[in-house]
Amino acid sequence: MTILPTSLKEIAAIISSTYIGNDNHIITGFNEIHRVVLGDVVFVDHPKYYNKALQSAATTIIINKEVECPAGKALILNAEPFTAFNALTQHFQPKQYSMQPISSSAKIGKDTIVMPGCYIGNHVTIGDNCILHPNVVIYDYCEIGNNVIIHAGSVIGSDGFYYKNRKTHFEQFQSCGNVIIKDNVHIGANCTFDRGVTASTIIGKGTVIDNQVHLAHDVVIGENCLFASGNTIAGCTTIGNNVTMWGQVGVSSDITIGDGAVIQAQSGVGENVPAGKIFFGTPASEARLKLREIFAAKQLPSLIHKLYDK
Repeated sequence: MTILPTSLKEIAAIISSTYIGNDNHIITGFNEIHRVVLGDVVFVDHPKYYNKALQSAATTIIINKEVECPAGKALILNAEPFTAFNALTQHFQPKQYSMQPISSSAKIGKDTIVMPGCYIGNHVTIGDNCILHPNVVIYDYCEIGNNVIIHAGSVIGSDGFYYKNRKTHFEQFQSCGNVIIKDNVHIGANCTFDRGVTASTIIGKGTVIDNQVHLAHDVVIGENCLFASGNTIAGCTTIGNNVTMWGQVGVSSDITIGDGAVIQAQSGVGENVPAGKIFFGTPASEARLKLREIFAAKQLPSLIHKLYDK
């Protein structure tokens, strides 16, 4: 999330925290660790991830222990960094709820058709020549390009599934990102795309997505991809251009799938997929190797039978 330049002193005051750094150290945004850029605040609350946060592109770190501050950066000390980060989100992007089917702040382009039952939230932008079929829901701040088709019942921009497990409850991470859908994208019925928790979930131009596909928070999909029905893509996954993903594929979080890769149906992807490769199976691997494994496994009963016949 981008904000107007704000000083370290001001940010620390919002969350009632002490800090290490120059009062006038400038902050221009805040993001979770997978999406940080120069000028951002990031939080960290577990020693296992201290170094990752301190060495990231973020220039300000909310942390629950006083440590040595890297050169050029600042630390904000808070016993509960997760909760403090949520408080910043609520401060800079307070919750707003539109009670209108189409918010007065939404912008809809020329010759776009919005069918009955649709809901379009605050500050949504929709381009020209789009078609939103009945009961499509577009949450706040989402951006939709030109010539986009979204079929009935799809939900664009719901909260990311991101929680911290407390002793008595799950504390939700307050999503403040959005979904960006580029030009000429086609989306099937009953798809669900979560917004980025602090950045954007992005679908590149020309990509076509079948029914009942779920994209979790901060997924980035390239151009001219094809997704068959039933795919589920976990958070912070990055998918290149011209990727084909057949039905009922599951992809773990923070995975990268290279340009031109093909994932065969019902595969479970738990590792990065190089560009141009065909992957298959669970856990997925190169299709040729996986088929050899399956063939070898099929021979085991006869081999065991022969062994015991001796």
